[in-house]
Amino acid sequence: MANQRFDRQMQAYGQWKTALLAGIERYQRWLDGNKMGDAEDELRIYEVLEALRADRLTIAFVAEFARGKTELINAIFFSEYDRRLLPSEAGRTTMCPTELFWDSNTDKAYVRLLPIETRLSDTSIAEYKLEPINWTHIELDLSSPDNMAEAFQEIVKVKKATLDEARKLGLYSDAEAHMHMQNGKLPSQIDIPLWRHALISFPHPLLKQGLVILDTPGLNALGSEPELTLNMLPNAQAVVFVLAADTGVTKSDLEMWQHNVKPLRSGHKKGLFVVLNKVDTLWDELKTPAHIEKTVKDQCMRAAQTLGIDADQIYPASAQKGLLAKIRHDKDLLARSNILALENILAGEVLPYKQSLVREHILASIGAMVKESHDILATRLASARKQLEELKGLSGKNNDVIELLMKKTRDEQVAYYKNVESFQANKRIIQEQSKRLGDTINLAALDQLVAETRKSMSDSWTTHGLKAGMKTFFDGISARLSEVSEFADQLNRLVITIYRTFHQEHGIAEIKPALYSLTKYKQEFQQLYQEAEAFRSSPVTTMTEQHYVIKKFFISLVSHARNIFFKAQRDAEGWSKAAMSPLVKQIKEHKETMEQRLENLRKINESRDTLQSRIEELEKSSAALMKQYAEVRSILNTINQPLEAIEEPAAKAG
Repeated sequence: MANQRFDRQMQAYGQWKTALLAGIERYQRWLDGNKMGDAEDELRIYEVLEALRADRLTIAFVAEFARGKTELINAIFFSEYDRRLLPSEAGRTTMCPTELFWDSNTDKAYVRLLPIETRLSDTSIAEYKLEPINWTHIELDLSSPDNMAEAFQEIVKVKKATLDEARKLGLYSDAEAHMHMQNGKLPSQIDIPLWRHALISFPHPLLKQGLVILDTPGLNALGSEPELTLNMLPNAQAVVFVLAADTGVTKSDLEMWQHNVKPLRSGHKKGLFVVLNKVDTLWDELKTPAHIEKTVKDQCMRAAQTLGIDADQIYPASAQKGLLAKIRHDKDLLARSNILALENILAGEVLPYKQSLVREHILASIGAMVKESHDILATRLASARKQLEELKGLSGKNNDVIELLMKKTRDEQVAYYKNVESFQANKRIIQEQSKRLGDTINLAALDQLVAETRKSMSDSWTTHGLKAGMKTFFDGISARLSEVSEFADQLNRLVITIYRTFHQEHGIAEIKPALYSLTKYKQEFQQLYQEAEAFRSSPVTTMTEQHYVIKKFFISLVSHARNIFFKAQRDAEGWSKAAMSPLVKQIKEHKETMEQRLENLRKINESRDTLQSRIEELEKSSAALMKQYAEVRSILNTINQPLEAIEEPAAKAG
């Protein structure tokens, strides 16, 4: 059976993106050369090109401590360095969320570390990323693996903090006291991570192609750093949840799965993988291979039942043996580790899923523009051919026939202009209603609700009051989104009616108008609402000091809700500008076509010598249009081009 390798497929994805960029740039030049674009078109193309160049494929690895998560990353992505690149030792390793990527802007390898004390501020990690001065910067010496490994060891460092200091940082609550007991007593100091977040820029070929790896700490870190669960993990194209075969599904594993992992893919199964790591702990030399295989399958079955998923959704593997096998080039051990099968799954599912998301975005923006240009050229070509047929049919006809054709065209023109007047009136209605839509989803109204909620929560003397304020805030947003959605549905129906009218009454090419949809924002908000409910009902929230609860609520949940509104508002503004654009261009084309027909007939009526020259002009025009049409068709095919799977032949037996 052919084996898709992740690195080869990632390279194919990079080549597909390069071809896509070239196709869009080609369309940009075509628009400019044919003077068919406007300022808004140019801006939209620029934004799409910039987004495509900055596109990243993020794979997040999530697990409780000591599940071999970092070793799995080493085995899949970094085995060619013939050593463990990322720190992976027994017990706790990754102490802070770590992002591995390639910084193409600086073109430098480095480690950047955000001090844990930044948790005391109201600034999010995303905001801190814009200010490198807040990070501790370590240059990576790529010529020395030892120096690199030493730099990476910084990520796992801890320091002592009093319980009060840890509580203020959100890293300790009385509900967790039992986890820190020593000889039945609570110590005066506990270990806390030295760093809040780590960024590693590394020139690995896959990272240069746009891969980003997010390595997350255990359950406590997920709970204390809401940006992980509310932003970073939901934005990842794939989430790999790692269990350990020697422990099975523990209570903390199950809690992490139910609250942090499973909700990420609610409604679809794409991009979520469960790996049962450390299966080598089940390799008992006193048992037969068949018996060992059955033991592994049974462990997968039990894990699947606990998680509430199908057994075939769990992938058994040994990261440690897989890394060792790759370093030693041991094919038998590599096959037994099952690492290649996991790479095959990532290549066969994650990249096509990511590519479908990129294609969906491109087709919704640039694809619609190219299709619009394609349709206009098709209309021009059909019109030119119709006029050619009409003019050729006039050979030998008397002036009465030409006069009759002119009268018929003028009558069509009068009726058409009446409908254009009606269209202009409807267009003004659309503009007015679009403004109302924008006002309904305006951030100013949301900010007022935010200010009222903050005051209400700050003035509250009880935990019940705090939680009531949180619920009131999210219920208010939910009601506002429902109102906007109903209003958008009314607007969409009006737009569809206007388009249909011109198609039916004037034979204008049938166009499917772009409609404004809140579906993805409502889904995103619904997930956020569930997170907010979990935050409200959490015993940790009840045990945490009021000022920290309020800060955590606003820096994570409220800021995320505001971001959803911002994106919805931005899309509404873009939609209101573009909704009628395709029809406006078609109406302009139809108007110019009728005027051209009348002009042709008028000149021919005045002089029969004009007939042949007009026929020759139209034939030349048709040939030029055919060339343009073929070019735009080619660009459209490039934009629609799917990502082809890259297969490698399986190794021969023996």
